[in-house]
Amino acid sequence: MNRLKDKVAVITGAALGIGAATARRLGEEGAAVALLDLHGAEGEALAARLDAAGIKARFWPCDVAKEAEVKRVFGEVENHFGRIDVLVNNAGVSGANKPTHELTEEEWDFVQAINVKGVFFCTKYAVPAMKRAGGGSIINLSSIYGLVGAPDTPPYHASKGAVRLMSKTDAMIYAPDKIRVNSVHPGFIWTPMVEAHLKSAGELEEGKAATAALHPLGHMGEPDDIAWGAVYLASDEAKFVTGSELVIDGGYTAR
Repeated sequence: MNRLKDKVAVITGAALGIGAATARRLGEEGAAVALLDLHGAEGEALAARLDAAGIKARFWPCDVAKEAEVKRVFGEVENHFGRIDVLVNNAGVSGANKPTHELTEEEWDFVQAINVKGVFFCTKYAVPAMKRAGGGSIINLSSIYGLVGAPDTPPYHASKGAVRLMSKTDAMIYAPDKIRVNSVHPGFIWTPMVEAHLKSAGELEEGKAATAALHPLGHMGEPDDIAWGAVYLASDEAKFVTGSELVIDGGYTAR
């Protein structure tokens, strides 16, 4: 219950799915949690539920693709909680599912702005706070598609490959500051984003069964499967872990 006692964690895309599960698990382990998202009603409701459970939580509306907004919110988080020790860069979108030659510039840029620039902006404004706190842990949500390819959603796959290499670069840059940076690579996790992706591709139940079968364990993951990985990387148990890839994918990439 105290693996993250006295730490302050910022989670982006925190209102739903993996972000919400991560916020709850980090909070249960003793962290105060700053919830950042554009889903205001859901974010406020989650903050209220966590608060009722005895977890220090507050919601901030934040578009991670806008630098000025990220800068302001991170300043407010540090002022409110007194420090920032953990950043979970979870906010992301899947984007248009088209072949590369059919994509528009706008469709490409939309995904990169959130999935790549969002990680950049949040890291940029978390690092000074972590330096003031004496160190920290940055956890970047990549994907199995930051490790292997697939014949769909090119902007998404490109963005997650970028996140993987950004994590390794920042791990080396900030190691002297005792800031660890790692990437997490989920397989298909049953979240609103995956549900929307499967709906766009055709019949939902058929798609769920086919997607589950891609994993040697025979099923998709749950948000908590990723949340517990984030708890580990945020904790002092992972004090010698940086620049690494935590793959939580039901065996998808073991082929």
